[in-house]
Amino acid sequence: MASQKRKKSGNSLLRAVFVALSFLLQLGWLLVQILALNNSPYVAAATHIIAVLAVLKLYSKPTNAAFKLPWIMLMMAMPIMGLSLYLLTQLAYSPKSIRKRLRSMKQKIAPFLENAEIPQGLTLEAENMANYLRKFEGMPAWEDTSAKYYGETLDALADMKRDLEQAEKFIFMEYFILEDGEAFQQIREILERKAREGVEVRLMYDDLGSIGTTSWRYAKDLNKSGIRCRSFNPALPFLNLFLNNRDHRKITVIDGKVGYTGGYNLADEYFHYKTVYAYWKDTGIRLEGRAVRNLTATFLELWNVNSRTEEDVSSYLDIDHSVKSDGAVQPFGDSPLDGERSAENVYLNIINQAKRYVWIMTPYLIITDEMRRSLELAAKRGVDVRLITPGVPDKKAVWVVTRSYYAPLVRDGVRIFEYTPGFCHGKMAVSDGCLASIGTSNLDYRSLYLHFENNVVLYRCEAIHQMEADFEEMFPVCREITEDYRGATLRTWQCVLRLFAPLL
Repeated sequence: MASQKRKKSGNSLLRAVFVALSFLLQLGWLLVQILALNNSPYVAAATHIIAVLAVLKLYSKPTNAAFKLPWIMLMMAMPIMGLSLYLLTQLAYSPKSIRKRLRSMKQKIAPFLENAEIPQGLTLEAENMANYLRKFEGMPAWEDTSAKYYGETLDALADMKRDLEQAEKFIFMEYFILEDGEAFQQIREILERKAREGVEVRLMYDDLGSIGTTSWRYAKDLNKSGIRCRSFNPALPFLNLFLNNRDHRKITVIDGKVGYTGGYNLADEYFHYKTVYAYWKDTGIRLEGRAVRNLTATFLELWNVNSRTEEDVSSYLDIDHSVKSDGAVQPFGDSPLDGERSAENVYLNIINQAKRYVWIMTPYLIITDEMRRSLELAAKRGVDVRLITPGVPDKKAVWVVTRSYYAPLVRDGVRIFEYTPGFCHGKMAVSDGCLASIGTSNLDYRSLYLHFENNVVLYRCEAIHQMEADFEEMFPVCREITEDYRGATLRTWQCVLRLFAPLL
Protein backbone atom coordinates (compact mmCIF):
# COMPACT_ATOMS: atom_id res chain seq x y z
CA MET A 1 0.00 0.00 0.00
CA ALA A 2 2.82 2.39 0.91
CA SER A 3 4.65 1.65 -2.34
CA GLN A 4 1.44 2.24 -4.29
CA LYS A 5 1.02 5.65 -2.61
CA ARG A 6 4.63 6.55 -3.41
CA LYS A 7 4.08 5.56 -7.05
CA LYS A 8 0.94 7.74 -7.30
CA SER A 9 2.75 10.65 -5.66
CA GLY A 10 5.70 10.20 -8.01
CA ASN A 11 3.46 10.19 -11.08
CA SER A 12 1.71 13.37 -9.92
CA LEU A 13 5.02 15.11 -9.23
CA LEU A 14 6.42 14.03 -12.60
CA ARG A 15 3.35 15.43 -14.33
CA ALA A 16 3.66 18.76 -12.50
CA VAL A 17 7.38 19.00 -13.28
CA PHE A 18 6.78 18.27 -16.96
CA VAL A 19 4.18 21.02 -17.33
CA ALA A 20 6.31 23.48 -15.35
CA LEU A 21 9.33 22.76 -17.55
CA SER A 22 7.17 23.15 -20.65
CA PHE A 23 6.09 26.60 -19.55
CA LEU A 24 9.65 27.57 -18.67
CA LEU A 25 10.76 26.37 -22.10
CA GLN A 26 8.03 28.42 -23.70
CA LEU A 27 9.03 31.50 -21.69
CA GLY A 28 12.70 30.91 -22.50
CA TRP A 29 11.89 30.72 -26.19
CA LEU A 30 10.11 34.08 -25.92
CA LEU A 31 13.14 35.61 -24.18
CA VAL A 32 15.43 34.38 -26.97
CA GLN A 33 13.11 35.95 -29.52
CA ILE A 34 13.13 39.20 -27.56
CA LEU A 35 16.91 39.38 -27.56
CA ALA A 36 17.06 38.56 -31.27
CA LEU A 37 14.37 41.05 -32.25
CA ASN A 38 15.87 43.87 -30.21
CA ASN A 39 18.92 43.82 -32.51
CA SER A 40 16.77 45.20 -35.33
CA PRO A 41 15.81 48.90 -35.09
CA TYR A 42 12.90 48.31 -37.48
CA VAL A 43 11.50 45.49 -35.40
CA ALA A 44 12.01 47.52 -32.23
CA ALA A 45 10.07 50.44 -33.74
CA ALA A 46 7.32 48.11 -34.91
CA THR A 47 6.98 46.46 -31.50
CA HIS A 48 6.74 49.86 -29.82
CA ILE A 49 3.88 50.77 -32.14
CA ILE A 50 2.18 47.44 -31.45
CA ALA A 51 2.69 47.97 -27.72
CA VAL A 52 1.06 51.41 -27.89
CA LEU A 53 -1.92 49.93 -29.76
CA ALA A 54 -2.13 47.11 -27.22
CA VAL A 55 -2.04 49.61 -24.35
CA LEU A 56 -4.85 51.63 -25.93
CA LYS A 57 -6.86 48.46 -26.38
CA LEU A 58 -6.24 47.40 -22.78
CA TYR A 59 -7.06 50.90 -21.51
CA SER A 60 -10.43 50.82 -23.28
CA LYS A 61 -11.42 47.49 -21.71
CA PRO A 62 -13.88 47.60 -18.76
CA THR A 63 -11.30 45.86 -16.54
CA ASN A 64 -10.51 47.67 -13.29
CA ALA A 65 -7.80 50.33 -13.53
CA ALA A 66 -5.87 48.84 -10.59
CA PHE A 67 -5.20 45.76 -12.71
CA LYS A 68 -4.66 47.56 -16.01
CA LEU A 69 -1.99 49.98 -14.79
CA PRO A 70 0.79 47.41 -14.06
CA TRP A 71 0.37 45.89 -17.52
CA ILE A 72 0.40 49.30 -19.19
CA MET A 73 3.63 50.17 -17.37
CA LEU A 74 5.25 46.84 -18.30
CA MET A 75 4.23 47.05 -21.98
CA MET A 76 5.53 50.58 -22.35
CA ALA A 77 8.81 49.82 -20.56
CA MET A 78 9.47 46.43 -22.22
CA PRO A 79 7.08 46.06 -25.18
CA ILE A 80 7.88 42.51 -26.31
CA MET A 81 8.25 41.09 -22.82
CA GLY A 82 5.10 42.85 -21.62
CA LEU A 83 3.03 41.67 -24.57
CA SER A 84 4.33 38.11 -24.28
CA LEU A 85 3.65 37.85 -20.54
CA TYR A 86 0.19 39.33 -20.98
CA LEU A 87 -0.70 36.76 -23.63
CA LEU A 88 0.69 33.92 -21.49
CA THR A 89 -0.83 34.82 -18.14
CA GLN A 90 -3.80 37.14 -18.53
CA LEU A 91 -5.52 36.63 -21.84
CA ALA A 92 -9.04 35.35 -21.15
CA TYR A 93 -9.20 33.64 -24.51
CA SER A 94 -11.65 30.91 -25.33
CA PRO A 95 -12.55 29.33 -28.66
CA LYS A 96 -15.85 30.35 -30.21
CA SER A 97 -17.00 26.75 -29.93
CA ILE A 98 -16.75 26.93 -26.12
CA ARG A 99 -18.70 30.17 -25.91
CA LYS A 100 -21.28 28.77 -28.29
CA ARG A 101 -21.77 25.60 -26.22
CA LEU A 102 -22.10 27.64 -23.02
CA ARG A 103 -24.78 29.85 -24.57
CA SER A 104 -26.60 26.82 -25.94
CA MET A 105 -26.58 25.09 -22.55
CA LYS A 106 -27.84 28.20 -20.78
CA GLN A 107 -30.75 28.35 -23.22
CA LYS A 108 -31.59 24.68 -22.62
CA ILE A 109 -31.38 25.12 -18.84
CA ALA A 110 -33.29 28.43 -18.63
CA PRO A 111 -36.85 26.97 -18.81
CA PHE A 112 -36.22 24.92 -15.67
CA LEU A 113 -35.22 28.02 -13.70
CA GLU A 114 -37.94 30.42 -14.82
CA ASN A 115 -40.75 29.13 -12.60
CA ALA A 116 -39.16 30.20 -9.31
CA GLU A 117 -41.24 32.77 -7.47
CA ILE A 118 -39.60 35.82 -5.91
CA PRO A 119 -39.15 35.07 -2.17
CA GLN A 120 -41.40 37.03 0.13
CA GLY A 121 -40.25 39.30 2.94
CA LEU A 122 -36.94 40.43 1.46
CA THR A 123 -35.76 43.97 1.98
CA LEU A 124 -35.80 46.13 -1.12
CA GLU A 125 -31.99 45.94 -1.34
CA ALA A 126 -31.96 42.14 -1.03
CA GLU A 127 -34.76 41.80 -3.58
CA ASN A 128 -32.79 43.98 -6.01
CA MET A 129 -29.72 41.74 -5.62
CA ALA A 130 -31.83 38.60 -6.12
CA ASN A 131 -33.28 40.14 -9.29
CA TYR A 132 -29.79 41.04 -10.53
CA LEU A 133 -28.53 37.45 -10.26
CA ARG A 134 -31.70 36.13 -11.84
CA LYS A 135 -31.44 38.50 -14.78
CA PHE A 136 -27.70 38.35 -15.50
CA GLU A 137 -26.77 34.82 -14.35
CA GLY A 138 -30.13 33.15 -14.92
CA MET A 139 -30.16 31.85 -11.34
CA PRO A 140 -33.26 32.62 -9.22
CA ALA A 141 -33.59 32.73 -5.45
CA TRP A 142 -35.59 29.88 -3.91
CA GLU A 143 -37.52 29.29 -0.72
CA ASP A 144 -38.31 25.75 0.49
CA THR A 145 -34.58 25.01 0.86
CA SER A 146 -32.74 24.24 4.08
CA ALA A 147 -29.18 25.46 4.59
CA LYS A 148 -26.61 24.02 7.01
CA TYR A 149 -23.31 25.81 7.54
CA TYR A 150 -20.03 24.03 8.26
CA GLY A 151 -17.20 25.77 10.05
CA GLU A 152 -15.36 22.45 10.24
CA THR A 153 -14.72 20.53 7.03
CA LEU A 154 -14.64 17.09 8.68
CA ASP A 155 -18.28 17.61 9.61
CA ALA A 156 -19.06 18.47 5.99
CA LEU A 157 -17.21 15.37 4.78
CA ALA A 158 -19.12 13.12 7.19
CA ASP A 159 -22.49 14.48 6.07
CA MET A 160 -21.50 14.36 2.40
CA LYS A 161 -20.53 10.69 2.63
CA ARG A 162 -23.82 9.90 4.37
CA ASP A 163 -25.80 11.67 1.64
CA LEU A 164 -23.77 9.96 -1.10
CA GLU A 165 -24.69 6.61 0.43
CA GLN A 166 -28.38 7.55 -0.01
CA ALA A 167 -28.08 8.44 -3.72
CA GLU A 168 -30.63 6.69 -5.93
CA LYS A 169 -30.42 8.35 -9.37
CA PHE A 170 -27.33 10.49 -9.95
CA ILE A 171 -24.30 12.09 -8.33
CA PHE A 172 -22.52 15.12 -9.83
CA MET A 173 -19.19 16.34 -8.40
CA GLU A 174 -17.00 19.20 -9.65
CA TYR A 175 -13.83 20.39 -7.87
CA PHE A 176 -10.78 22.52 -8.59
CA ILE A 177 -8.39 20.14 -6.83
CA LEU A 178 -8.80 16.39 -6.64
CA GLU A 179 -6.11 14.52 -4.73
CA ASP A 180 -5.65 10.78 -4.88
CA GLY A 181 -5.37 10.70 -1.10
CA GLU A 182 -7.13 9.45 2.01
CA ALA A 183 -10.11 11.84 1.91
CA PHE A 184 -11.01 11.16 -1.70
CA GLN A 185 -10.43 7.43 -1.35
CA GLN A 186 -13.29 7.36 1.17
CA ILE A 187 -15.52 9.13 -1.35
CA ARG A 188 -14.28 7.08 -4.30
CA GLU A 189 -15.23 3.82 -2.60
CA ILE A 190 -18.79 5.10 -2.23
CA LEU A 191 -18.92 6.41 -5.81
CA GLU A 192 -17.73 3.13 -7.30
CA ARG A 193 -20.22 1.15 -5.26
CA LYS A 194 -23.11 3.44 -6.20
CA ALA A 195 -22.09 3.18 -9.86
CA ARG A 196 -22.28 -0.62 -9.61
CA GLU A 197 -25.77 -0.23 -8.13
CA GLY A 198 -26.88 1.70 -11.23
CA VAL A 199 -26.53 5.29 -9.97
CA GLU A 200 -25.14 7.66 -12.61
CA VAL A 201 -21.91 9.12 -11.25
CA ARG A 202 -20.09 12.05 -12.87
CA LEU A 203 -16.91 13.70 -11.60
CA MET A 204 -15.01 16.64 -13.06
CA TYR A 205 -11.82 18.23 -11.77
CA ASP A 206 -9.64 21.06 -13.05
CA ASP A 207 -6.60 19.67 -14.82
CA LEU A 208 -4.18 22.45 -13.85
CA GLY A 209 -5.53 22.69 -10.29
CA SER A 210 -4.98 18.96 -9.82
CA ILE A 211 -1.72 18.73 -11.73
CA GLY A 212 0.38 17.90 -8.66
CA THR A 213 -2.18 15.63 -7.02
CA THR A 214 -3.32 13.29 -9.81
CA SER A 215 -1.54 11.19 -12.40
CA TRP A 216 -1.72 11.47 -16.19
CA ARG A 217 -4.26 8.67 -16.46
CA TYR A 218 -6.35 9.40 -13.39
CA ALA A 219 -9.52 10.33 -15.26
CA LYS A 220 -9.22 7.17 -17.39
CA ASP A 221 -8.72 5.03 -14.29
CA LEU A 222 -11.88 6.47 -12.71
CA ASN A 223 -13.83 5.86 -15.91
CA LYS A 224 -12.77 2.20 -15.84
CA SER A 225 -14.22 1.92 -12.33
CA GLY A 226 -17.66 3.12 -13.49
CA ILE A 227 -17.29 6.83 -12.68
CA ARG A 228 -17.77 9.15 -15.65
CA CYS A 229 -14.80 11.42 -15.12
CA ARG A 230 -13.41 14.40 -17.02
CA SER A 231 -10.54 16.78 -16.42
CA PHE A 232 -11.53 20.32 -17.29
CA ASN A 233 -9.40 22.38 -19.68
CA PRO A 234 -6.30 20.14 -19.91
CA ALA A 235 -2.95 21.85 -19.31
CA LEU A 236 -1.29 21.54 -22.73
CA PRO A 237 1.58 24.03 -23.07
CA PHE A 238 1.98 25.49 -26.59
CA LEU A 239 -1.39 24.08 -27.62
CA ASN A 240 -4.02 25.43 -25.23
CA LEU A 241 -4.75 29.17 -25.20
CA PHE A 242 -7.65 28.67 -22.79
CA LEU A 243 -5.32 28.01 -19.84
CA ASN A 244 -6.20 31.09 -17.80
CA ASN A 245 -9.86 30.20 -17.35
CA ARG A 246 -9.71 27.53 -14.67
CA ASP A 247 -12.65 25.68 -13.09
CA HIS A 248 -12.36 26.84 -9.47
CA ARG A 249 -15.84 25.59 -8.55
CA LYS A 250 -16.65 23.12 -5.77
CA ILE A 251 -20.00 21.39 -6.23
CA THR A 252 -21.62 18.14 -5.16
CA VAL A 253 -25.20 17.35 -6.22
CA ILE A 254 -27.08 14.22 -5.13
CA ASP A 255 -30.29 13.30 -6.96
CA GLY A 256 -31.01 16.98 -7.56
CA LYS A 257 -32.21 17.20 -3.95
CA VAL A 258 -29.07 17.75 -1.86
CA GLY A 259 -26.10 19.93 -2.73
CA TYR A 260 -22.78 20.95 -1.18
CA THR A 261 -20.42 23.80 -1.91
CA GLY A 262 -17.86 25.94 -0.11
CA GLY A 263 -14.15 26.62 -0.07
CA TYR A 264 -12.81 23.09 0.36
CA ASN A 265 -11.49 20.80 -2.36
CA LEU A 266 -11.27 17.00 -2.27
CA ALA A 267 -7.71 16.91 -0.97
CA ASP A 268 -6.24 15.77 2.33
CA GLU A 269 -5.13 19.11 3.78
CA TYR A 270 -8.70 20.43 3.64
CA PHE A 271 -9.84 17.71 6.04
CA HIS A 272 -6.75 17.67 8.33
CA TYR A 273 -5.51 14.30 7.09
CA LYS A 274 -2.20 16.06 6.57
CA THR A 275 -0.79 19.36 7.81
CA VAL A 276 0.72 21.73 5.28
CA TYR A 277 0.20 25.30 6.54
CA ALA A 278 -0.51 24.77 10.25
CA TYR A 279 -4.26 24.55 10.96
CA TRP A 280 -6.38 24.69 7.78
CA LYS A 281 -9.62 26.63 8.34
CA ASP A 282 -12.26 26.18 5.67
CA THR A 283 -16.02 26.48 5.39
CA GLY A 284 -18.91 24.98 3.46
CA ILE A 285 -22.66 24.69 3.20
CA ARG A 286 -25.22 21.94 2.62
CA LEU A 287 -28.44 22.76 0.75
CA GLU A 288 -31.51 20.58 0.52
CA GLY A 289 -34.55 21.61 -1.47
CA ARG A 290 -35.53 23.48 -4.59
CA ALA A 291 -32.42 25.71 -4.78
CA VAL A 292 -30.25 22.66 -5.52
CA ARG A 293 -31.58 22.99 -9.07
CA ASN A 294 -29.24 25.99 -9.49
CA LEU A 295 -26.23 23.87 -8.48
CA THR A 296 -27.27 21.12 -10.89
CA ALA A 297 -27.57 23.66 -13.71
CA THR A 298 -24.16 25.16 -12.88
CA PHE A 299 -22.54 21.71 -13.04
CA LEU A 300 -24.22 20.78 -16.33
CA GLU A 301 -23.02 23.97 -18.02
CA LEU A 302 -19.30 23.21 -17.66
CA TRP A 303 -19.69 19.46 -18.00
CA ASN A 304 -21.16 20.01 -21.47
CA VAL A 305 -18.42 22.47 -22.44
CA ASN A 306 -16.27 19.35 -22.59
CA SER A 307 -18.81 17.57 -24.82
CA ARG A 308 -19.16 17.62 -28.58
CA THR A 309 -22.82 16.66 -28.36
CA GLU A 310 -25.48 18.21 -26.13
CA GLU A 311 -27.55 16.07 -23.82
CA ASP A 312 -31.15 16.21 -22.67
CA VAL A 313 -30.92 17.80 -19.21
CA SER A 314 -34.60 17.68 -18.32
CA SER A 315 -34.39 14.56 -16.15
CA TYR A 316 -31.75 16.23 -13.94
CA LEU A 317 -33.46 19.60 -13.61
CA ASP A 318 -37.15 18.76 -13.53
CA ILE A 319 -36.97 17.78 -9.85
CA ASP A 320 -39.12 19.63 -7.34
CA HIS A 321 -37.92 18.70 -3.86
CA SER A 322 -39.26 21.11 -1.23
CA VAL A 323 -38.00 21.37 2.34
CA LYS A 324 -39.42 23.63 5.02
CA SER A 325 -37.07 26.56 5.53
CA ASP A 326 -36.84 29.89 7.29
CA GLY A 327 -35.41 31.97 4.47
CA ALA A 328 -34.26 31.93 0.86
CA VAL A 329 -31.05 30.90 -0.87
CA GLN A 330 -29.64 31.68 -4.31
CA PRO A 331 -26.79 29.55 -5.67
CA PHE A 332 -25.17 30.99 -8.79
CA GLY A 333 -22.21 30.43 -11.07
CA ASP A 334 -19.76 33.08 -12.21
CA SER A 335 -18.11 32.78 -15.64
CA PRO A 336 -15.12 34.71 -17.02
CA LEU A 337 -16.58 34.46 -20.53
CA ASP A 338 -19.78 36.47 -20.16
CA GLY A 339 -18.27 39.81 -19.09
CA GLU A 340 -20.45 39.93 -15.96
CA ARG A 341 -18.46 40.06 -12.69
CA SER A 342 -21.33 38.71 -10.62
CA ALA A 343 -19.26 37.39 -7.69
CA GLU A 344 -17.52 40.74 -7.24
CA ASN A 345 -20.83 42.56 -7.60
CA VAL A 346 -22.39 40.42 -4.87
CA TYR A 347 -19.53 41.29 -2.51
CA LEU A 348 -19.94 44.99 -3.37
CA ASN A 349 -23.70 44.85 -2.83
CA ILE A 350 -23.31 43.22 0.57
CA ILE A 351 -20.77 45.84 1.64
CA ASN A 352 -22.77 48.77 0.30
CA GLN A 353 -26.03 47.57 1.87
CA ALA A 354 -24.55 46.94 5.33
CA LYS A 355 -26.06 49.02 8.12
CA ARG A 356 -24.54 47.58 11.31
CA TYR A 357 -21.73 45.24 10.33
CA VAL A 358 -20.12 43.31 7.48
CA TRP A 359 -17.57 40.58 8.19
CA ILE A 360 -15.56 38.90 5.42
CA MET A 361 -13.12 36.01 5.36
CA THR A 362 -10.82 35.56 2.36
CA PRO A 363 -7.50 33.74 1.87
CA TYR A 364 -6.24 36.43 -0.53
CA LEU A 365 -6.85 40.17 -0.63
CA ILE A 366 -5.93 41.67 -4.00
CA ILE A 367 -8.80 44.05 -4.58
CA THR A 368 -10.00 46.64 -7.05
CA ASP A 369 -10.27 50.34 -6.34
CA GLU A 370 -14.07 49.99 -6.17
CA MET A 371 -13.83 47.24 -3.56
CA ARG A 372 -11.34 49.21 -1.47
CA ARG A 373 -13.47 52.35 -1.55
CA SER A 374 -16.64 50.42 -0.68
CA LEU A 375 -14.94 48.90 2.37
CA GLU A 376 -13.55 52.27 3.44
CA LEU A 377 -16.84 54.16 2.91
CA ALA A 378 -18.77 51.53 4.86
CA ALA A 379 -16.35 51.93 7.79
CA LYS A 380 -16.54 55.73 7.56
CA ARG A 381 -20.34 55.71 7.78
CA GLY A 382 -20.14 53.70 11.02
CA VAL A 383 -20.44 50.11 9.82
CA ASP A 384 -18.35 47.54 11.71
CA VAL A 385 -16.20 46.31 8.81
CA ARG A 386 -13.87 43.39 9.55
CA LEU A 387 -11.71 41.21 7.31
CA ILE A 388 -10.10 37.90 8.30
CA THR A 389 -7.05 36.85 6.29
CA PRO A 390 -4.47 34.07 6.88
CA GLY A 391 -1.88 34.28 9.62
CA VAL A 392 0.12 31.51 7.93
CA PRO A 393 0.38 31.92 4.14
CA ASP A 394 0.23 29.21 1.50
CA LYS A 395 1.91 31.47 -1.09
CA LYS A 396 4.40 33.94 0.36
CA ALA A 397 4.35 36.41 -2.57
CA VAL A 398 0.54 36.56 -2.58
CA TRP A 399 0.56 37.03 1.20
CA VAL A 400 2.95 39.98 0.92
CA VAL A 401 0.69 41.57 -1.71
CA THR A 402 -2.37 40.87 0.47
CA ARG A 403 -0.71 42.69 3.37
CA SER A 404 0.12 45.65 1.13
CA TYR A 405 -3.60 46.55 1.14
CA TYR A 406 -3.82 46.67 4.93
CA ALA A 407 -2.51 50.13 5.81
CA PRO A 408 -4.97 52.35 3.85
CA LEU A 409 -7.91 50.16 4.86
CA VAL A 410 -6.97 50.24 8.56
CA ARG A 411 -6.33 53.98 8.36
CA ASP A 412 -9.94 54.48 7.22
CA GLY A 413 -11.49 52.32 9.94
CA VAL A 414 -11.54 48.81 8.45
CA ARG A 415 -10.50 46.24 11.05
CA ILE A 416 -8.22 43.49 9.71
CA PHE A 417 -7.52 40.25 11.56
CA GLU A 418 -4.93 37.61 10.67
CA TYR A 419 -5.93 34.08 11.63
CA THR A 420 -3.01 33.02 13.81
CA PRO A 421 -3.74 29.24 14.08
CA GLY A 422 -2.91 28.81 10.40
CA PHE A 423 -4.31 29.31 6.91
CA CYS A 424 -7.96 30.34 6.46
CA HIS A 425 -9.26 29.25 3.05
CA GLY A 426 -12.97 30.05 3.49
CA LYS A 427 -14.60 32.60 1.20
CA MET A 428 -17.61 34.17 2.85
CA ALA A 429 -19.26 37.40 3.94
CA VAL A 430 -22.04 38.00 6.45
CA SER A 431 -23.92 41.24 7.13
CA ASP A 432 -26.46 42.43 9.70
CA GLY A 433 -27.60 38.89 10.55
CA CYS A 434 -29.82 38.73 7.46
CA LEU A 435 -27.60 38.55 4.37
CA ALA A 436 -24.57 36.40 3.56
CA SER A 437 -22.52 34.83 0.78
CA ILE A 438 -20.43 31.67 0.82
CA GLY A 439 -18.70 29.74 -1.94
CA THR A 440 -15.51 29.63 -3.98
CA SER A 441 -14.73 33.25 -4.92
CA ASN A 442 -11.66 34.82 -3.30
CA LEU A 443 -11.15 38.56 -3.16
CA ASP A 444 -8.43 38.49 -5.80
CA TYR A 445 -8.12 39.25 -9.50
CA ARG A 446 -7.86 35.69 -10.81
CA SER A 447 -10.87 34.47 -8.87
CA LEU A 448 -13.12 37.42 -9.71
CA TYR A 449 -12.04 37.94 -13.33
CA LEU A 450 -10.49 34.79 -14.81
CA HIS A 451 -11.92 31.69 -13.11
CA PHE A 452 -15.21 29.83 -13.21
CA GLU A 453 -16.64 30.15 -9.69
CA ASN A 454 -19.82 29.38 -7.78
CA ASN A 455 -21.34 30.90 -4.65
CA VAL A 456 -24.55 30.95 -2.62
CA VAL A 457 -26.33 34.07 -1.37
CA LEU A 458 -28.41 33.53 1.76
CA TYR A 459 -31.37 35.69 2.80
CA ARG A 460 -32.75 35.56 6.39
CA CYS A 461 -31.53 31.95 6.93
CA GLU A 462 -30.57 30.40 10.24
CA ALA A 463 -27.28 29.45 8.57
CA ILE A 464 -26.38 33.16 8.56
CA HIS A 465 -26.39 33.13 12.38
CA GLN A 466 -24.21 30.00 12.32
CA MET A 467 -21.74 31.86 10.10
CA GLU A 468 -21.90 34.87 12.41
CA ALA A 469 -21.16 32.66 15.43
CA ASP A 470 -18.15 31.13 13.64
CA PHE A 471 -16.74 34.61 12.97
CA GLU A 472 -17.17 35.48 16.66
CA GLU A 473 -15.16 32.37 17.59
CA MET A 474 -12.38 33.26 15.14
CA PHE A 475 -11.80 36.89 16.14
CA PRO A 476 -10.30 36.08 19.61
CA VAL A 477 -7.64 33.81 18.05
CA CYS A 478 -6.69 36.37 15.40
CA ARG A 479 -4.06 39.09 15.50
CA GLU A 480 -5.53 42.51 14.73
CA ILE A 481 -3.46 44.58 12.33
CA THR A 482 -2.51 48.17 13.14
CA GLU A 483 -1.69 50.88 10.64
CA ASP A 484 2.00 51.07 11.55
CA TYR A 485 2.89 47.37 11.28
CA ARG A 486 5.15 47.92 8.24
CA GLY A 487 8.75 49.07 8.15
CA ALA A 488 10.23 51.03 5.26
CA THR A 489 11.86 47.96 3.68
CA LEU A 490 8.61 45.99 3.76
CA ARG A 491 6.66 48.91 2.29
CA THR A 492 9.11 49.13 -0.63
CA TRP A 493 8.96 45.38 -1.27
CA GLN A 494 5.14 45.44 -1.15
CA CYS A 495 4.99 48.30 -3.65
CA VAL A 496 7.14 46.31 -6.08
CA LEU A 497 5.01 43.18 -5.72
CA ARG A 498 1.80 45.19 -6.11
CA LEU A 499 2.88 45.88 -9.69
CA PHE A 500 2.63 42.14 -10.32
CA ALA A 501 -0.71 41.68 -8.53
CA PRO A 502 -2.58 40.77 -11.76
CA LEU A 503 -0.18 37.87 -12.26
CA LEU A 504 -1.04 36.30 -8.88
